[in-house]
Amino acid sequence: MPELALKKVTWREWLGLAAGLLALVALYLPWTTLTASRPEIEDALTTLPANDVTRDAWHAGFLAWAPLFLVFLPGLAVVLFGRVDAVRRAGLPHLWLMAVIGGLLLMVLGLVTLDWQFDADQRGIFSAAGIEIGAGLGRYLGLAAAVVSAVVAFFDVRLLRAETRARR
Repeated sequence: MPELALKKVTWREWLGLAAGLLALVALYLPWTTLTASRPEIEDALTTLPANDVTRDAWHAGFLAWAPLFLVFLPGLAVVLFGRVDAVRRAGLPHLWLMAVIGGLLLMVLGLVTLDWQFDADQRGIFSAAGIEIGAGLGRYLGLAAAVVSAVVAFFDVRLLRAETRARR
């Protein structure tokens, strides 16, 4: 493997890694939260253990933690291998873009199926008590990291196409 020259890593690749690191941080932030509109229920929720009211990505299921790795791992790969011409021409920017788009799709699916983390009985109890299942800060940060990474990967793919045309 060629020696890693940090000075040759482009701003796009650094931004991809930064988005991936932000996605890793989002793993440990609140991913799913329970809130109530009635004050007495909200007070009851505050007396429960924090793990019962908020969940991080590790406890929110596959659709919470898996997409974040589809943001982090390509970001790491482009910093480590992005300056290797053979790897870059073989499609590393395309792989980065497709992985992040896959992660985005999984995040959207996880957001749409947010209440499926709880079984039907729990959802019924929540509904009767006026408890709402909502997305936490971690979910939004993870989504923002994936969007940034996807945009930067798109521009990197465009640059690769331009480089390929210039070689011809």
